[in-house]
Amino acid sequence: MNVEYINPFIEASQSVLTMMTGNKPALGKVYLKKVPFQSDDIAVIVGLTGRIRGQVVISLSTSTALMVASAMMGGVALAELDEISKSAISELGNMIMGNTATILASRGIGIEITPPSLLVGQNMVITPAHMRTICVPLMLEGEKSIEINVSLEE
Repeated sequence: MNVEYINPFIEASQSVLTMMTGNKPALGKVYLKKVPFQSDDIAVIVGLTGRIRGQVVISLSTSTALMVASAMMGGVALAELDEISKSAISELGNMIMGNTATILASRGIGIEITPPSLLVGQNMVITPAHMRTICVPLMLEGEKSIEINVSLEE
């Protein structure tokens, strides 16, 4: 998979998370993920079409989603994921992918993104068909993490 395609996902994810939470996430070790793979409790899925095709699965735990949604909503304390906080997490995925599309476009790589789909559940297994998946782990404050799983057709 072309690094030229992965770096914009990293750049956009760090930028959006910094803007939304006030803390820049640290980049973990990027690696090729075996398929199928287990997702955390929350997954935001966004499809990609255009010069590159595939999907991105943004995976995070419920506690991380609550922390991020709280920060996005001005620090409101959240005990559970309600419809507004789920909407905030979906919008986070939309913002990350929108920024990624803008960065790629500035480099001459045109893509379109689908509206985000939010999945909530335990023991979810994701199986991107006919694609390689690169995992971009981002570490947030308090041992929290978000995985940006980029699956692209070769």
